Amino acid sequence: MTPQLEEAQRLFRLALRDQETFSLLLPLPRASLAAIGFHAQQAAEKALKAIAVLRGIEFQRTHDLTALASSIQENGGELPVLIDELRRINPFAVEFRYDDELIPLISREELESLLSTIIKHVGLQIEDVRHQF
Repeated sequence: MTPQLEEAQRLFRLALRDQETFSLLLPLPRASLAAIGFHAQQAAEKALKAIAVLRGIEFQRTHDLTALASSIQENGGELPVLIDELRRINPFAVEFRYDDELIPLISREELESLLSTIIKHVGLQIEDVRHQF
C-alpha cells in the first residue's frame, strides 16, 4: 500500500465520520439546516481531498469545494456531481456557521442525495486503487 492510498483512506474515514453525524442530525426537525449542512460540506470536502490525494494532486488548505473539484477535473479526474452543485454547499463551511440568517440554497433532501453520490463515488475510486495492490 502506498502512502497516497493510506492518506486517501484516512481522509475517507473522516468523510464517513462527518457523513454519519450528518445522517444522525438529518431527521431531527429541530436540527438547523446550518448544522446539517456543515457536516455535509465537511464530508464532501474530505472526500474530495481523498480523491485529490489518491491522484497525486496538490491542493491548498481550503474549504472551497469548487476549487478542489476544479483542481481534480483539471488533472483528469472525474467528479460524481457538477461543480455548480458543490457551490451550493460551500457556504456551510464558514459563512452559515457564523450567521444567524440562513439563505436556503439547498434542501435537506438535496444535501442527502448529493453527499451520498459523492461518498459512493470516492469509496469506489479508493477500492479500485486498493485492488491494484
